[in-house]
Amino acid sequence: MPLPHLLLALAVVFVWGTNFVVIKWGLAELPPFLFATLRFAASSLPFLLFVRRPAVPLYKLAAFGVLLGAGQFGLLFYAMRADISPGLASLVIQTQVFFTIGLAMLLSGERIRRLQLAALALAVAGMAVIATHLNASVTATGFVLVLLAALSWAAANLVVRSAGRVDALSFMVWSSLFAVPPLVSLSVVFDNPHVALRGLQQAGWLAWSTVAWQAIGNTLFGYAAWNWLLARYPAATVTPMALLVPVFGIGASVLAFGEPLPAWKLVAAGLVIGGLALNVLGSRQPKPPVPAQQAGERP
Repeated sequence: MPLPHLLLALAVVFVWGTNFVVIKWGLAELPPFLFATLRFAASSLPFLLFVRRPAVPLYKLAAFGVLLGAGQFGLLFYAMRADISPGLASLVIQTQVFFTIGLAMLLSGERIRRLQLAALALAVAGMAVIATHLNASVTATGFVLVLLAALSWAAANLVVRSAGRVDALSFMVWSSLFAVPPLVSLSVVFDNPHVALRGLQQAGWLAWSTVAWQAIGNTLFGYAAWNWLLARYPAATVTPMALLVPVFGIGASVLAFGEPLPAWKLVAAGLVIGGLALNVLGSRQPKPPVPAQQAGERP
């Protein structure tokens, strides 16, 4: 990968990692589901007149929008309001990799590689370390909500895979539109309309800057650039860069909020990131052969 493209990949993972600090800044002024609503409205409505709809069935755009908007980011924002620190959120959300593998096995019959099993074991051990150290930086509610957000992200990944090769920017713009209605409904139920209205009225430049960063930096630039790289290089060349997302996430949270790094948190991070790295290596192995009877052959 030439240096400009390598720097582009680093820019994407830097944006995705430090975005957890940006989310926390936004949540200081905006209720979580309102914040998520504004993010996806800003990712879609201003661009619909200029970006052509991708050649994808509407139900796939809607499924991706709901899973990514209400599922991943709605739950993530709600958890980060008071139940999990930005650094730990950036780490736990990476379990989406293993949820994606599990859903692909369940729904598509994909076979898992041996190294991927070992990778899953490392990641589960890391999650167990976090689960046994619930405190002010991560509550049981926050931990479970971010795991559910990761599961929603994994399901959204399978929708993208089923859509085939499409224009990444147009897919994000049009699918983001479908995230808005469920997020508005969740905001009415959980944010309290009076609190949401007051948040809109009192939001300052920092709140609106975080909304713009979510929409343009994280969603449109991040996903479009990442998919542009994936279209030009093997996945095994591009995807290892994503290992830096929790590194940037934890580092940014330490710098911005002074998030402590006790030994247990470093151990958990090492196990999860080690599992992610091992999964990258495992994905390069040939897939296990499908048994003859499962493949439809006569015994």
